[in-house]
Amino acid sequence: MKQVRIGVIGAGYWGPNLIRNFASLETSEVVAVADRRDDRLQHIKKNYPEIHTTNDYREFFEMGIDAVVIATPPATHYAIAKDCMEHGLHAFVEKPLTLKSEHAQELIDLAEDRDLRLMVGHIFEYNAAVRKIKEIIQSGELGEIYYISAVRVNLGLYQPNLKGRCDRTRRNRAILLSLLDQEAQASTAQGGDRVFKGIHDIAYLHLVFPNKVLAHVHVSWLDPNKERRLTIVGSKKMLVYDDIEPMDKIKIYDKGVEAPPYTDTYADFQCSYRYGDITTPRLELVEPMKAECQHFIDCIFRGKTPQSDGVVGLKVVRLLEVADRSLQNGGIKERAEYGSMGAL
Repeated sequence: MKQVRIGVIGAGYWGPNLIRNFASLETSEVVAVADRRDDRLQHIKKNYPEIHTTNDYREFFEMGIDAVVIATPPATHYAIAKDCMEHGLHAFVEKPLTLKSEHAQELIDLAEDRDLRLMVGHIFEYNAAVRKIKEIIQSGELGEIYYISAVRVNLGLYQPNLKGRCDRTRRNRAILLSLLDQEAQASTAQGGDRVFKGIHDIAYLHLVFPNKVLAHVHVSWLDPNKERRLTIVGSKKMLVYDDIEPMDKIKIYDKGVEAPPYTDTYADFQCSYRYGDITTPRLELVEPMKAECQHFIDCIFRGKTPQSDGVVGLKVVRLLEVADRSLQNGGIKERAEYGSMGAL
């Protein structure tokens, strides 16, 4: 097999970007695209006349396709992925993997039983900046991590299919799980449905990780400014990642504070503050989606487990469920039991 024959299901919001990237790779060929909307299929046909288009993805099963890319609404991910994998196809599923953890586990088991690659489209895992931040954390340059603050706001796109879910935070939660390489122990979530009843357009998520590491996530569809910012405060240094910044996306601040070893009086209580240089690491700016797509193809050829495999997707889904419970319970702290995987 010189090329992996790809079928893409879903040509709406995200699908065309995936089609473009898979079509650009020497090791993959986009053979067919399925979507229920004829206007979307016409758009694809206009740009890629050689690609077969259909309203029914099940036609793929008779076309000699090796793998599917699923970019449909989240509520459909489980049924479509299961159907395709039962027909022997590797599956790339856009985030979230499923809406229920038991469905995610079922897909993981199915992939293992059939020796298929199951990958979740956590594009940030293939972002050069996020990879660099993880490298910096693991090097110990920031010291002990105290807390992380994530902001992702914009006057953005509503998704009615995610009604009643704290789903807008899934990207930030997945990034936190990846960067800290740990699972959260508890979650508190609060939000509001100001525009459409049952669709939370504002959410505040608080997570507690091992070693008392705190993380706070603020997401909103109702903000006049577009912000994509991550702040990490450590005992040695502090880091700010601004995804909107065109060039210097990561800045490391040599700032910190130390308390005196002991004090006898209030007057003696003088903290020691450090104000050092600001440095900007160099990044190799490669389109994350292209790297993500290439990784999926490489895993199929080599029989490797994807970096963002089904287990990674399951962890995010389970954390989503915990946050949802807290959101519906008025912000009460919720803990998650993960069975054989342990507690979040």
